[in-house]
Amino acid sequence: MVVGGGIAGASVACELAAHGSVALVEQEPQLAHHTTGRSAAVFAESYEAPEVRALTRAARGGFALAAEEAGTPILTPRPTLLIAGPEECGALQALAASDAALRALDAQEALELCPVLRPKRLAGAAIDAAAQDIDVLALHQHFVRVGRSRGLEVRASSRLTTARRVGDAWVLTVGGETLHAALVVDAAGAWADDVAQRCGVTPLGMRPLRRTAVVARTAGTLVDPAWPFVMDVADRFYFRPEGPHVLCSPEDETPSPPCDARPEETDVALILDRVNAATNLGLRSVVSAWAGLRTFSPDRLPVVGRDVGVPGFVWLVGQGGFGIMTAPAMARLGAAAVLGAEPFDPALAARLSPARFTGP
Repeated sequence: MVVGGGIAGASVACELAAHGSVALVEQEPQLAHHTTGRSAAVFAESYEAPEVRALTRAARGGFALAAEEAGTPILTPRPTLLIAGPEECGALQALAASDAALRALDAQEALELCPVLRPKRLAGAAIDAAAQDIDVLALHQHFVRVGRSRGLEVRASSRLTTARRVGDAWVLTVGGETLHAALVVDAAGAWADDVAQRCGVTPLGMRPLRRTAVVARTAGTLVDPAWPFVMDVADRFYFRPEGPHVLCSPEDETPSPPCDARPEETDVALILDRVNAATNLGLRSVVSAWAGLRTFSPDRLPVVGRDVGVPGFVWLVGQGGFGIMTAPAMARLGAAAVLGAEPFDPALAARLSPARFTGP
């Protein structure tokens, strides 16, 4: 049984369905209702810690296979442009020097790529020219569709309420029914620790953090769909074209309990101010705004592997802001943990194991 119908649960359930009987259970009436369905996903091998970059590189083949099987592109080229003001130039230069996927640019080169940037606020830049947009819905639907073709049982409106080990199996109450499973995979995102506790497993200390996103109208500035995905190196904002409008975020990380997250007015106002200070877009009115919960482990790296203390319980959690772009690789690691198979990268699997928090 895989608990959680977002990208993590759907991808690992699809992998496992090729090897046996699998049920994917989701507490909401529809899959991907929370973070997965609210992601402004980017595929960028330059993003986050070395372990995350390794997962992203390993996921590339999975995206290609998904596009081939779906008959539609999953990835669409859109470079990521990192920008810095005078105070952040040192940090940007160090980042570009440490990451082969990034190439340093001067301010003029950055302006040629995105002319709405304010020259006086732009001291340096770097580009990941290989970055791409991700069609999140198409990717998620691919995993569900292929999983079902392999016999995957999908149960929405099915909250796991109780679970206990009886012998070498689980007896679980899900959506009011009693079900049995040999193993439970916790892919419940912000609810990961709650699911663990219902299974009698010690929580890992996962931290759901709210992030806000806004689609805003410009004050008459025409939006070029070819502009890159622009990120502030100090993590104060990002923006990219969204049709005739601009999608942007203040890159907020506000601690939150697991919930159906909603945007705060102060965060919406903050992102408009930050983007307007850095650009000539003149964002004035909001077309739509939403929030999602990006859930991190205590060391901000994902967690995948069998629990040390409770047999038959597998973690696949802590994907933070990189769960979509790493999903095919995380699913492979999760499936290997369930099946007792050799992971595609044993050293990486060891670094992401839950044992780093709970001990051997």
